[in-house]
Parts: sequence; structure tokens; C-alpha cells
Amino acid sequence: MQATMSISDVYNDLTLYITPEKFYLEPKTSEELLIIDRVSEDVTIQKNSGQIPAASTRQDFCGLLGSINLLAGRYLVVATQRDLVGYIAGHPIWKLVKTEIIPYPKSLIHLNNEKQADNNVYLSMVQTVLATPNFYFSYSYDITHSIQRLHDISPEFWQQSLLERSDARFVWNANILEPFLAPSFRRFALPLLLGFVSINQCVINGQNFTWAIVSRRSIYRAGTRWFRRGIDQEGNVANFVETEQIVESGDGDRASFVQIRGSIPLFWYQKPDLRYKPPITLDYNIDPQEQRNACLKHIESMAGIYGRQVMVDLVDQLGSEGLLEKAFRGTISLLAHPSVRYEPFDFHAECRKMKWYRLSILIDRVSLDQDEMGYFLILRDGTLSSLQEGVFRTNCIDCLDRTNVVQSMLAHRNLEIVLRRFAILSQDQTLEHQYSFESLYKNVWADHADLVSIQYSGTGALKTDFTRTGKRTKAGALQDGVNSLIRYYKNNFNDGFRQDSIDLFLGVGKVVSPIAPPPGWRYVTFPSVLLVATAMFVASSVLPSEYSTECLLYLLFWGGMMVATTHYIFRYGREFVDKPKLVGS
Repeated sequence: MQATMSISDVYNDLTLYITPEKFYLEPKTSEELLIIDRVSEDVTIQKNSGQIPAASTRQDFCGLLGSINLLAGRYLVVATQRDLVGYIAGHPIWKLVKTEIIPYPKSLIHLNNEKQADNNVYLSMVQTVLATPNFYFSYSYDITHSIQRLHDISPEFWQQSLLERSDARFVWNANILEPFLAPSFRRFALPLLLGFVSINQCVINGQNFTWAIVSRRSIYRAGTRWFRRGIDQEGNVANFVETEQIVESGDGDRASFVQIRGSIPLFWYQKPDLRYKPPITLDYNIDPQEQRNACLKHIESMAGIYGRQVMVDLVDQLGSEGLLEKAFRGTISLLAHPSVRYEPFDFHAECRKMKWYRLSILIDRVSLDQDEMGYFLILRDGTLSSLQEGVFRTNCIDCLDRTNVVQSMLAHRNLEIVLRRFAILSQDQTLEHQYSFESLYKNVWADHADLVSIQYSGTGALKTDFTRTGKRTKAGALQDGVNSLIRYYKNNFNDGFRQDSIDLFLGVGKVVSPIAPPPGWRYVTFPSVLLVATAMFVASSVLPSEYSTECLLYLLFWGGMMVATTHYIFRYGREFVDKPKLVGS
């Protein structure tokens, strides 16, 4: 059942009327009218008294997402299609399916041809972000907050608009909602969450319950796999994701267990340069004390939100990953922060040759920590039974594949504890023997891995065969190889544009024209020479009816040109990758 509407709920069904001078946004359940002047860009609220011109163009939509300023002027961004995901605490949660971007200017004649072309590029950047799977929203529920954060807060909190009381870390359209921040617009501005939401109605032992996973991606240091690594000066880390597991019994008891993931909180980078695996490099230009200060900021920020932290580090302890692991371990040791316990586990070494059952070693090592930090539990009568007093912070290099496997196992252990507490499972039962639910659980976490990975790396996750089936398979390893090749291509040749798109949408990148200077001479010359050399080598191999000394010399020459050109392309690899152009990477 849907919860009662409050004064801070956002309008969920609206009609947009478009005239040459103005936009009129009319909620279907209110007499309020939001009016945007397309020339002055002024935004006002008026009572609907029939001022909408009869000749206006009409369009239904389901949410105002904001407006963004490009070279041509402002563009209105609205949600036009949604899918219901499910209900949390009686509130409907929606997935964004389709959007529309509508220009304030009536034409582009005020721009020259170059600026029109650049404006189209910026427009495609905005469309790229909005097409990212998956954005979620609710008109009445604070989806950016965990259940524990929503508990026991002041009455004033509930008087704020949904946007005002949202967790700023997870509101992806906060930048484009800035023109609609005034209190009078409170019921129009719809916050967006990027991440993963799965809400499932389940039955075990004849008892109904709701099991949900909600993952929230941070807007701070957001971006793509190789262009956003490590930490910034403010203590924000790349690929930070908060994941909450929610269980609601049929009687109304609700439990929540939160985990976080994020890049290793040091200054390090891994610049794409056409190599399959660019070298992991600590930034030695950063003063060691500055390195420690940034890490400390991150730790204290997390401690303020989540309490004590068990930092589960899954990176290799040898090779280039090993250097980073050693630096991370050393920094944590020097800081000696009372809220932190460092737990290294060399995932690849421990589980080599598909011995993934050895992950139980890690789960056993941290089980006492999990028991001590507990989970949030509020009973059907509103009684607070327990709080979660700590969090697992899990990372590997990308914070994707290995991280998701371990997080799913920790969540599984918590879920078993909660279901026993709700008397859905008896004390002698395990989830492994609830075959129907276990299949659902594994597939949801594998879907979660894929979505979080697509948002960061551009492809689905690796190792999801283990998450889906509980074992590593040769078919899964083959699929990982395919995904790795796709990642290689996208990370080298697509992610500069994608990083610019994210920066533009979040207000980090600035709109300029021209967007970037032309590439250097090597960018055109070397690939052209390689193309000609390859064509001539193939021609010299195929066309002659019989081979002579002259033909062999041609083959040697063009083959040598291919090898030499390929060598120089990889030597100057960074000049050939697609790099961000709006801000420094």
C-alpha cells in the first residue's frame, strides 16, 4: 500500500505546455503552475487560472529533472517514461526509462557552424549520461538514505523538500536542479539516484517477506575506470558505492545492512596507453604527509557516517598491485585510526586454479567483526531493536568484480541472521537449502555486479558465474575474457568522451568552444602509415602469381613498416587514447 502523501512529496504526473515564449508545467493533482520564461530563463510559481495559451503544444511527463546550460542556451530535462521497481516501506520506487531534452532557444541561428557542432556534442554528452543504466527515483521516499539514517531524525527534516533532505553524495542531478532550489519549487524538483535497485517479494517456509538491494553511487570523484582512480584532496574516492540490503517481514519488521566500496584512498593513477593493463602508479609528486591527510579525511568522513570500519583489501600482494597494497597498509598503520581495522586478502593468490571455496577463509576471519557491528532493526511497532555500528569497506583495484563477490557473501551471512531473527528460517536451517530463493539471491547479486560495472567500466562484471552458480566455470572464464577485451576497447577509445559527459552533467566540466585542440601529428600519421603498410603487405602476399626476390623484398619492407609503426603507436600510446577534454583527468 502506498504511504500517505506529504507536503514534501514531488509531483508524479504532470503536463508540459510549450509556447514560443514559455514552458508551463502543470501537475495533474494541484492548481500550482510552474512557468519558465524561455528568453529570460526566469522561473515562477503561479496559481493555475487559465493562463496557458490554447495554441500551446502539450506533452505528458512524469518528473522534472532539471535544466542544463549549453552553448546554445538552457535545455529543460524531463522524465517521460518510468518502470515500477517495487515498494520500500510502502513507498513506490521507480526506474527512469526515458527522458527528453527540450531547448529554451527556439533556434540555433545565434551560433556559427563550429559552435553548433560543439553544442551538438555537448547535447550528446547529456544524452549519454541520461542513458546510463540505471537511474532511480521516488516521489515520496528518501531513496538516497539508508533506513538507519532515516530513523530518529528531527521533525524539521520532514518539513524539507525531498531534494533538500536527500544525501548530497548520491543526488546525480543536483547540478541541473540548481535553477529549481527555491522553496516554492519544492514539489517539482525530482532527485535522481544512479546505481542499482532490486525489490523482490519472497516466500520461505510459507512466510512472505520483501528482500531488496539498493546501491547508491557517489557523485564525488565520479567517472570512468581509468580516468578516475584513488582519492582527491577532499578525501573523496573513485567508484564509491553504498550498498544496502533491506529485509521487511510480512508483519512490518524492517532490517538493514549497509556495506561500502571505494577505490584505494591514496593518490594513484593508471593512465590508459593502449597496453592491456597500464601500470599502476603511486603519485610520488604528492608529499607523503599530504597523502596521509587525504586518506585521514576519507577515514574520518566514513567514520562520521558509518562508525567503525573494517577495510577489506582484495588486491594482489605481489607485482604492481602489491606496491599499492603495501602503500595502503603502511598508510593505515601510520594513521592508526581507532575506527579502522585493515584486513588484507590476496584474492587471486588465495583462489587461484578456481579454488573459490577458499573465500570462506576471509568470511570466517571477519565474522566476529560482522557480529559486533550488527545491523539495523526496527520492529513493526516502531521499537528500535538494534543499530548497525560499523561497516565493511571492501576494495579491489576496480572495486567491481572481486569486491562484488565478497560483498554478496557478507550480505548472505547477514540475511541468514535476519531471517532467523524474523523466525522465517529456523535455527537449524540455512539459506543454501532454500533452492528457489538461493537462485534468486545469486542472480540479483550478479545483476548488481553487471550494472555497477557497466556504470564504471563500460561492460558487465567479471566472475559473475561464481556469483550466479556458487562455482567458477570454464564458460564463465571465457565470458570474462570477452568482457575484458570489450573493456580494453572502451577504456582506451570511448571513455574520454564518457568522462567528459559525466563531468559536464555533474557541473565539474565547463562548456567551452572549441571543445579541444586538434590532435598531434602522430595521431593521424602513424595509423595512416600502419593502414597503408598493412594493405601493401597483404597485396604483396596475395597478388603475385609467383614469388620473386623483388616480391620477398616488398614483403620484408612492408612487414617491417607494420612492426615499426605498431611499436611507435604503443610507445606513444597515450596520444592515441580517447582522453577527457573538459577538465584534467
